[in-house]
Amino acid sequence: MEIQQLRYFARAAELSSFTRAAEACFITQPTLSQQILKLEQELGQPLFERLGRSVKLTEAGKILKERADQILALMEDAAARITDQPDAGRLVIGAIPTIAPYLLPRLIDRFSKLVPKADLEIVEDVTPVLLKKCQSGEVDLAFMALPLEASGLKIKKLFTEKLRLVMKRGHPLAAKACVSLDAAIQEPFLLLHDAHCLAESTISYCRQKNVIPLGTSRLSQLSTIIELVALGQGVTLVPEMAVPRHINNGCAYRQLDGEQPMRTVVLIWNDYRFATKLFTRFVKWAEQELAKK
Repeated sequence: MEIQQLRYFARAAELSSFTRAAEACFITQPTLSQQILKLEQELGQPLFERLGRSVKLTEAGKILKERADQILALMEDAAARITDQPDAGRLVIGAIPTIAPYLLPRLIDRFSKLVPKADLEIVEDVTPVLLKKCQSGEVDLAFMALPLEASGLKIKKLFTEKLRLVMKRGHPLAAKACVSLDAAIQEPFLLLHDAHCLAESTISYCRQKNVIPLGTSRLSQLSTIIELVALGQGVTLVPEMAVPRHINNGCAYRQLDGEQPMRTVVLIWNDYRFATKLFTRFVKWAEQELAKK
């Protein structure tokens, strides 16, 4: 069993495709297929179910994937310790979908100009997946929002932001500078599905006020929700950082009366992994940059 074979195998498992994995590894598809076949022959077990153009891990493949991730993370960790530099190396930065499009592009752009030799990779995924990736070492650090059940992970609070009520421009509620929660919940509430912490933040806020939002949909993309709101299909709450991105899309954004719904944005990572100089530099820099918000 060779390290390169494990790399090919892990990438094919992540992408569910030999063709895309070969492209990501900069080799031909027959070469990747041959190496995985050798791995299967050595282990005496099929690792993938071949499903036309896609592949799916077998039970044996799932076991190997878990171990392969650990082995590859240890290899990367060893290389990082040996070649550690504050302005070079690889850093995998994760973010949940309600943060990634609004915060990461400008942040990554500014940091990459400071460290042009660094290889910065972005992973966008929902909270449960990113937590696992941080624990396994697939992601070095991730921007997320509380509340979190992050066993074994370090959590650094960065800033808090308000959640804004969104309704169609011209909606009767938009005539007010501040809208009461009682009035807002009379409207159909469009929510993200449970894998998104923004849905939990919205529901928790309403529960604290002893009200229940009339959730009509559970969607996976905030941009889809905002488009539906713009068409008059309901109302929703969005993070303040999302407002500038969607300000001209036919929606009105208002504060709620009284105590404002808030969320706390944090940075998380596996504190048991070796912290490279590049990692440490990014954490300190990001904390300073976001303190200006």
